[in-house]
Amino acid sequence: MRKGFIANRLRSGRKSIDVPIKSEVEIIQAKKFKWIDLQNPDRKDVEKLAEQYHFNALNIEDCMTRFELPKLDSYDDHFFVILHFPPLVQKIGISKNSQLSIFLGKDFLVTVHQGDLKPLVELVEICKTDSDQQRKDRLLGKSSGVLLHEIIDVLVDDLLHTSRKIIANLDEMEDIVFDEKKPVARSIALLRREINRLRRIVNPLKKFVLEIAKNIKRFSEREDEELTLFFDDIIDHIDKVIETLEESRETMEIYKDTDFVLSTEKTNKVLAVLTIIFTLAIPSTVIGTFYGMNVNLPGGIGDDSMILGPFTSLIIIVLASAIPAIMMFAYFKKLGWINS
Repeated sequence: MRKGFIANRLRSGRKSIDVPIKSEVEIIQAKKFKWIDLQNPDRKDVEKLAEQYHFNALNIEDCMTRFELPKLDSYDDHFFVILHFPPLVQKIGISKNSQLSIFLGKDFLVTVHQGDLKPLVELVEICKTDSDQQRKDRLLGKSSGVLLHEIIDVLVDDLLHTSRKIIANLDEMEDIVFDEKKPVARSIALLRREINRLRRIVNPLKKFVLEIAKNIKRFSEREDEELTLFFDDIIDHIDKVIETLEESRETMEIYKDTDFVLSTEKTNKVLAVLTIIFTLAIPSTVIGTFYGMNVNLPGGIGDDSMILGPFTSLIIIVLASAIPAIMMFAYFKKLGWINS
């Protein structure tokens, strides 16, 4: 194994620091083939393998690109495929997919990735050590096609776990949607974005796994005749993920519409209360405006008649304001605009 370093620039405010990221090349010798795993690879490493196994130069460029659309190129002695999977650890504000590039021939399997696919990294560790000898023998005991199946299988199983987490989040969100005290619009938007991102990953994945199952027959041996059935099992798992995501998408649309209706209803209630308060305050505002003018009015300062004592002006203003307000309140209650 040879290790190198690639500089990764992280910015914090105006300062920036260079953090080294490991570039690892693992070469694992099986009984009938060789597995070469490149994590955060240098271009020289990939070009060296290209010379050894006669890889197409365009495929090398695709490997070194951080994001390339899924594709499959078939050649006489090998095929090349790019698959996308969601990363295990997702940074805030970053929703890029993890890319896995694969070269498969009868006596070799080359995997190129950025090291953020934890299930694949764990398989590499198992094959490097003797921590799980039984599983190691299963991974390396047959052909490169069997190993490729195991790699795709664990990554698709990780997708299943992710889809189950989405279901759990939907169950929690159902209670929040009907709780008027808790804002849920942002949570709905984030979960919708996650569901759509997974859909963009899973839908092409099914197509290319089917293509892999067809092409892998050329590099399989007689004892691997069940390999097609194994890939059919992966397709079933992908179909479950697709079905789960479609149901989750429909549920999210329902939650979005429900939240919109409830928010609109809440806003209308607030506006209705404010409108009624403003309407009931109109009489007092009008009366207060008249008595604030510099003119003689009944009960005003310039009026010598004190029919109701020294507070005649106040009593007249209060009655003139309260009686119309009470009449309007009773009328609104009769129309059903005001309820308990």
